[in-house]
Amino acid sequence: MNDLMKIIFLTLCLGITTVSAATARERSQELLIQAMEVQRKGLVGSAQELMTKATEADPTNPAAWLQRGLLHQLKSEHAEAIKNFDKVVTLDPKSVLGWEWRGEERYKLGRVEEALADFDKVLELQPQMKPQHWQRGIALYDAGRFKEGREQFESHQNVNPNDVENAVWHFLCVARADGVESARRALIPIQGDGRVPMAQVHNLFGGKGTAQEVIDASQKTGTTDEVRKDRLFYAYLYLGLYYEATGEKPRALDYLKKSTTDYAQDHYMGDVARVRFQKLSAPK
Repeated sequence: MNDLMKIIFLTLCLGITTVSAATARERSQELLIQAMEVQRKGLVGSAQELMTKATEADPTNPAAWLQRGLLHQLKSEHAEAIKNFDKVVTLDPKSVLGWEWRGEERYKLGRVEEALADFDKVLELQPQMKPQHWQRGIALYDAGRFKEGREQFESHQNVNPNDVENAVWHFLCVARADGVESARRALIPIQGDGRVPMAQVHNLFGGKGTAQEVIDASQKTGTTDEVRKDRLFYAYLYLGLYYEATGEKPRALDYLKKSTTDYAQDHYMGDVARVRFQKLSAPK
């Protein structure tokens, strides 16, 4: 083959490679869109198959790995979700969602320090997100970094001023760092959180209410069993955390166990309850 023929051959090869690469990405994106449409119809198994095909069509497409990981996340398949988000942040180190969702999944598996590393990467990429990042505050509490947790929840108060849960987590951080009385003095006043039993929870943490009042408010009739179960989940979660902060471990474990068994919930705070119960019940 003479030099001219070599040049022509290489040019053709490069052209074919470029077209093939473009076609692979386009095919991956098409499959990804199909998968998302199928998922919206509730056909999870078919969506998963299509998302897998999307990653196979173009293994360098971070969007395909991100959505595949999200599907595993929605199915509470935490380890599999992490594997996919690993791919995302390798292919696209600036993917805020890749770091965020991997951090959340790591947290759910009790890998708190790794979760915090991911959350910190999110804030490195988008510092303006810090006040919103209550998940990071909870992880800081679980990691025993109470002063940093306090600061995170104080920051969150600026963007979510009517949330009893934020005041409670702030209290927990202060109590573990400086004692319960200091935490009561520093308890953030909250107005306007109409969720049951948040008013009673706030009173309890402020030393003005009782555990029974929290439970009674959650058990009131006039709503569905599902809503009542969710209310009791929050009641037992925050009672458990309260008694952990006050040093009454047996009561804390009893309430946290209820929040993770009889009243378990399939959402992020449900995972928080489970992680906290596992940490508190683990042998020292």
